[in-house]
Amino acid sequence: MFTPSRLALARKRRGMTLVELGSRVGVTSQSLSNYERGRQQPSPATLKLIADSLDFPLSFFAAAEIDEIDSKSVNFRARSKLAASTRDAALAESRLAVELSHWIDQHFKLPAVEVPTPGRKMGPALTVDYLRSSWNLGEDTSIRNMIHLVEAHGIRVFSLAPEYKEVDAFSFWRDGRPFIFLNTLKSAARSRFDVAHELGHLIMHFDDDAGVRTRSAEKEADEFASNLLMPRRSLAARVPNNPTTDQIIRLKKHWNISALALTYRLHALGRISDWQYRQTVIELGRLGYRTGEPDGGPRESSMLLQKVFGFLREKEIMPRHVANDLNTNLRELNSWVFGLVVTAKSGEGRTSETKRPRLQVVK
Repeated sequence: MFTPSRLALARKRRGMTLVELGSRVGVTSQSLSNYERGRQQPSPATLKLIADSLDFPLSFFAAAEIDEIDSKSVNFRARSKLAASTRDAALAESRLAVELSHWIDQHFKLPAVEVPTPGRKMGPALTVDYLRSSWNLGEDTSIRNMIHLVEAHGIRVFSLAPEYKEVDAFSFWRDGRPFIFLNTLKSAARSRFDVAHELGHLIMHFDDDAGVRTRSAEKEADEFASNLLMPRRSLAARVPNNPTTDQIIRLKKHWNISALALTYRLHALGRISDWQYRQTVIELGRLGYRTGEPDGGPRESSMLLQKVFGFLREKEIMPRHVANDLNTNLRELNSWVFGLVVTAKSGEGRTSETKRPRLQVVK
């Protein structure tokens, strides 16, 4: 049995054109196009070459039909340099991760989706107030772990393969479930901000025709993230007027955000002048804070996935068994789950404002 849609998805996942794959396999691009459209079937020998070239097991190409994720439903950042092939590769990977999400749902009882979707009925600041009330976060409590927080409310978070370094985080709704995909090459603070940014899209822009977000939508998501991670009252209580660069670097740790993000937020709130803002940005750049976060905290990861794979190991169900069920390999599976199938680390500690995900095997 051969499933045409899986060949198309696997090829896009590896970022290959029909010509590139044809050159590796020794068939014409027209033949490959016919395979993907179901007009022809590859011989067993050709299919083996295709599977080896795309680094997927043969079983992947015989599994059930699989639809692709419509790019118009995805909250991609408006980046002109993002090639269509790179975008398609990231979308293909996210589609495969959705298959893992379905597999998890079949075997575990996990948190239901509890994500309010007021859309554009209120601005970003009021939307954050509404969310904090809905999730019982308090008005000015700092959020210790963004991934744990959103997972506790039904959002699935997966990682992007490192070869997609130019792809920013993105998100989408599918079958009533919100998903966030993170670039793991960014600093811990930037990745944390990305989760909050994508949460803003999922809440405020859930019914938009996405594709590539407008500048105004990106600005709204940034404002949402800033308000969520750095509440006005919390800043007022802890940050002095006109703080020095050293004070900003020290104080940023309270909210687990980048020094630049805190600087932007303080400037937006009128807590520092235009001149001081420019000088602080220059100084932070000189200290290396524009390209990274020299003293950033530990990277956040998925507590839900840690618990799932930890529980499976206790039952002697190895990651390779999950990969086999999904008709993929461990390398591919590992790229979706923050490397957890290799490291098998225990979950990070939770905080008072994060509900613990309910993990229960489905009988």
